[in-house]
Amino acid sequence: MKISTRFSDAIHLLAFIHIYKGQIPLTSENISGSIETSPVMVRKLMGELRKAGLIETKHGTPDPKLAKPTDRISLLDVYLAVEKDKPLFEIDHKTNPQCIVGGNIQGTLKEYYSQAEVAAKAKLNNIKLSDVIDTILVKQKEKEYLKKEN
Repeated sequence: MKISTRFSDAIHLLAFIHIYKGQIPLTSENISGSIETSPVMVRKLMGELRKAGLIETKHGTPDPKLAKPTDRISLLDVYLAVEKDKPLFEIDHKTNPQCIVGGNIQGTLKEYYSQAEVAAKAKLNNIKLSDVIDTILVKQKEKEYLKKEN
């Protein structure tokens, strides 16, 4: 089973727009080169982020903008924009109901998964895009410093 990277790609896209605004054309090709995905996927993600009110775009121009300050965009906002109501955890419903484990695993995991999902979403709601961008910039500065030292 392939795990979706849409959520991390959407965060990547938003951080890219903020960091590179005014420095390079913010085309889907340039953004896709950083994410290492197709420009089509970038445009789809941008459409979902636009519908959610997280970015503003003008058709035919490579100039997307964040619709809100980075400290007002939570990672939960981004998750909901691209994953909608998709659960964080999936339960395998094809188990043997005659088995003690197979007959009880879905109901058991559903309870625990629900608790974990609420906790994870609460944490995502408290992490802002500005936190992610600040961390990216600190990590880059550290890399540049270490490169000078060597």
